[in-house]
Amino acid sequence: MDFRDPPRRKPEENLLPMINVIFLLLIFFLIAARMTTPEPFAVTPPQAMTEAEAQGDFTLFIAADGLLGYREHRGDAALAALVASRTDHCGSTDCRADPPRLTLRADSALPAARLAALMPRLPALGFDSVELVAIGGAAP
Repeated sequence: MDFRDPPRRKPEENLLPMINVIFLLLIFFLIAARMTTPEPFAVTPPQAMTEAEAQGDFTLFIAADGLLGYREHRGDAALAALVASRTDHCGSTDCRADPPRLTLRADSALPAARLAALMPRLPALGFDSVELVAIGGAAP
């Protein structure tokens, strides 16, 4: 007869606490991260006496050569996508009480005549409030 104790099995490792920590970290980073759409192309804002970082509901990019960009759209398709986004936005919110603001991120090398030619088109697209982004520093 064998009176020795039977061999003990190793206890299984409990991974539940580690999984909980991973999910808590994931939730923290999702909440703490600022989710923004990528810029369609790089734009260097003009300089102004004071910094003016506009925070509109929609952002339209204008390259130095006058190319328009909104999300992944370029050119006239960008304006069409902008209008479609505004229409969707106004379908879920009251745009009469709180009209949407448009942020323009124009390149500093953009000729003023091109920007001036675009400005009258914006109210027709449904944007009465337009904000231009500028970086701080001495004006040239």
